[in-house]
Amino acid sequence: MGKNISIDELKSLINESLDYSKEIKNYLHENPELSSKEFETRKFLIDECEKIGLEIQEVNDSTGFVVILDTKKDGKILGLRTDIDALPILENDKNLKRKKEVVSKNSGVMHACGHDFHMALALTSAKILSQIKEKLDGKFYFIFEEGEETGAGIDAMVDHLKNVKFDAIYGNHVDTEIETGKIAISKGKVYAGCAGVDFDVIGKGGHGSRPDLLTSPINALVAIINNLNQTWATNIDPNEIVTLGIGSINAGFASNVIPDKVNLKATLRFFEDKVGENALEKLKVVAEKTANLYDCKIKFNDYTRVVAYPVSNDEKLAEFAIDSLEEILPNSLVYEDVSYGSESFYGYGKICPIVFAKIGIKNEEKGYGAGAHTENFDVDNDGLYYGLSSAFNFLINFSRKERNND
Repeated sequence: MGKNISIDELKSLINESLDYSKEIKNYLHENPELSSKEFETRKFLIDECEKIGLEIQEVNDSTGFVVILDTKKDGKILGLRTDIDALPILENDKNLKRKKEVVSKNSGVMHACGHDFHMALALTSAKILSQIKEKLDGKFYFIFEEGEETGAGIDAMVDHLKNVKFDAIYGNHVDTEIETGKIAISKGKVYAGCAGVDFDVIGKGGHGSRPDLLTSPINALVAIINNLNQTWATNIDPNEIVTLGIGSINAGFASNVIPDKVNLKATLRFFEDKVGENALEKLKVVAEKTANLYDCKIKFNDYTRVVAYPVSNDEKLAEFAIDSLEEILPNSLVYEDVSYGSESFYGYGKICPIVFAKIGIKNEEKGYGAGAHTENFDVDNDGLYYGLSSAFNFLINFSRKERNND
């Protein structure tokens, strides 16, 4: 067995690595890349991991990859996951109160969801654990996942890892609703599932002066939306939460031209797998039958599918993570309502128990607190200490927990 590591020693290791962690985060923030195009991000991260002396595993058909720290001693197999992609957002150089420390150098692309923070946390974790390798047991996998924002990388990553006998995988995400220094760990549901909706309504367009001779897909789409609103109001069990948010309608280009087709994009959010699947099927039926009444047809595009299932923490694993958090950061735990946002982290729950923590980065005095996916979004780098502390103490404590007590 590895040697004991005191809380004071762990805190010291984290403090000594904070400058490195912040430098990594800031560099990644300045150099963001979109989902599935994280080529330079990947190269930078792999170079850093090779400097540390870690094993790199490629993932087929993915920009994602896996890094392994093997202590060469029997023990648990644990994972720490990070996402690596950014968003197509033009960044504002100010947060809610002042000029940001760093901004994107890639115009129109921005780390507006904290993935730069997550990568810095994972990379720093790998670095510190490598420094104390002789005191550890088992294997530690650092999972760098492609395209979390689009769901592009989770299937390939799960397929790559499915035969690894993981005891647990830990994940985290920054949260602009939680104060810096606080962390939320739920004993149940963490994020909603998400189903995408993207369909064309196809009719017969032409000159707007004779709508009687045409088949307007716009009229059909208006009826579809009205019927969907009625369906959601009267035909969805109120005990089964499913939200429908319509985000885009593309219909025509001129006042006197009726188009051949129109497009609608939306998402459904849900907290039970079957509820979400059934709601998506119900939406399809309503859209097709309504379009039929207007002599139109529906073409469902590839995005019309379940994009992400709900994320739920393993209860016992969450309790262990909470105890570990309280040990290193007393009174830092807060409770937060389940999020209607979605996360590809659900995929790891298919292969082992999972636990997901939310790291506070809100500091109103310094202007940190703008919502994710907005141009003013900014991360309080001081949150790295708390995120590292939570992840580290969980990984180290759980790696020492006897397998027969799981």
